[in-house]
This record gives sequence, C-alpha cells and structure tokens, in this order.
Amino acid sequence: MHIAFVIDIPAFEGLGATLTSLVRNCSDTTQLDLHFICYNVRNRHKNNILMLLQTEGYHGRTRFYDFDAAQQFGHLNAVEGSRTSYGRLLIPQLLDAAYVLCLENDLLVLLDILTLDNIRFDDHFLAAVPAGPYKNIQDRKLLPGQLSVCRDGRCFHAGVLLLNLKIWKEKDICHEAEKICLRYPAWLHEGDQSVLNDICNGTFHRVDDRFNSAWTPDHDMPAYNENTILRFTGTPKPWDFLGKDIHAGFKLWSTYDTTFWDRRYKAVSGLQRIWKIRKSLIKYYLKRLRSIKSTDALEVKRV
Repeated sequence: MHIAFVIDIPAFEGLGATLTSLVRNCSDTTQLDLHFICYNVRNRHKNNILMLLQTEGYHGRTRFYDFDAAQQFGHLNAVEGSRTSYGRLLIPQLLDAAYVLCLENDLLVLLDILTLDNIRFDDHFLAAVPAGPYKNIQDRKLLPGQLSVCRDGRCFHAGVLLLNLKIWKEKDICHEAEKICLRYPAWLHEGDQSVLNDICNGTFHRVDDRFNSAWTPDHDMPAYNENTILRFTGTPKPWDFLGKDIHAGFKLWSTYDTTFWDRRYKAVSGLQRIWKIRKSLIKYYLKRLRSIKSTDALEVKRV
C-alpha cells in the first residue's frame, strides 16, 4: 500500500503523532510504502522520521523526494504563507503505483490503514469523504462563477485522498490542473485542494465519513470516536500554543506524541505560528468570557 505525505518543516509538529498512530494501529507494516514529498527538508529531519518509524516498529519501505515549491509553484496563491501543498499535484509523476493514499500531517489514524487498501474504484481519479456544498467554501467566488461549478455540488477536504493514478493519467489531470493554475493563480485560496475540487466539479468517488472525521477546537470528539481517521481542523491544533487548554482532543493526541518527537519539534513554528492563530485564540477567550458573564448573571437572578 502506497501512502504519500507532502511536507515542509512547519508540518513536522503534527506529523509525528500522525505517523505514530498510523504505525501503531496497522496490522502489518511490511505491506506499507511511505513516500515523503519534501520541500526544504534537510537530511537530519528525514533521519528523524526514519528514527521515529524504527522506534515504533515500522517494517515497511520509506522513500523521500525533494521539490522546490517556491520555484515550481511560486506563481500560485500561498495558503497561510506556504505553497507546499501543491506538491500533491506531483504525485503521479513521482510514484509508480496504481493507487496512492494521500494523508496530511494533522491526523490521528485510529484504524488499520490497510482497510483503505481494499477500496478500489474506476469511476473517477479521486476518492474522498464528501464535505459541504461549494457555496460554503472559501473559493465560492471562483468555483460557481469562473468555472461554472454547481453551487449545490459537494466538495471535499484534501486531508485524506485516495488517488487512482491510472485514471489520473488517462484523463490527463496534470494538464487540467495546469490550466486552472495558469488561469486563476490568485484565486486558489485552499491551494491544491482548490485545484482538485475545481477539476472534480462535485463528482468523485465517495467513501465513508469515518475515513476523514473532522474535530474542531472546543468541541467533543466526533461521532466516529474509534476505527476512524480523525482530522484536527481549525486552530489551535492540539500541539499549538494553548492547544492543551482549548482543544478537547489534546489528551488523545498526546498519547501518540512521543518524547523523541516532542523534544525536536515542539513549537517549531514559534511566534510566527502564534501570530497566525491569534484571532482564533482571542475569539475563544472572548466566547469563554461571555459564557462566564452569562452564567454569573443567571446566578444573580436566581438569588
């Protein structure tokens, strides 16, 4: 089974627990091929990945690929200051496989990942968990208007994607992606996820919700609380500044956060990351303050 990650250094904070949970819950890691498509990742960081996998008892194969996101995708809109995610569009050129599972770095894999190796399809080049309608996402101005996408069509989040590379190549998806990137470089607010959603136009092979179950801060665990792939959405993430206090998933995430990884990548993004998520932190504490005031007012009325 081929599994691909597209990573840069900021991705490493969440990547450790994602890899640890994947390996610990896999019934036979000898059947896995892990592919890391790296932007500006030095050898010592690659060695840390290998060390983590070895420590966790991983017996599959591992391969690293380097690409230059700034050079290859510098003309495209950056997502939170990064163009790394566009590296996912290179997978068909880099990997010689029939199917490739693409995973992001903010997941907990709480199922046997080999379960997804049983999913086979030839009706589309991509399989994903359906999300909300296009009209509710960031790129709604581009998708329904510029590209004539049905406003009520379903989109998907690219956190967990299964690619059929045979169909991808037959339909020349790389060419389709290139056309969109050339025509709308400034409109791609969600990076390669925007590109792939544009191409699919609401049509893709749909898989069960438990394979991409979103968990937002300050909310209880999603309905799928086991035998699932959890995706930490929004900010702060459990590993972010104040994530321990705000995200209800911190305790579960910390069971997969190893001391080895924590010592090397805790708060790797530092003040820059705190600045990016400042609005989310302020919003949370203002909401909490209003809740406290409301409770106090209710108590006064009762007295």
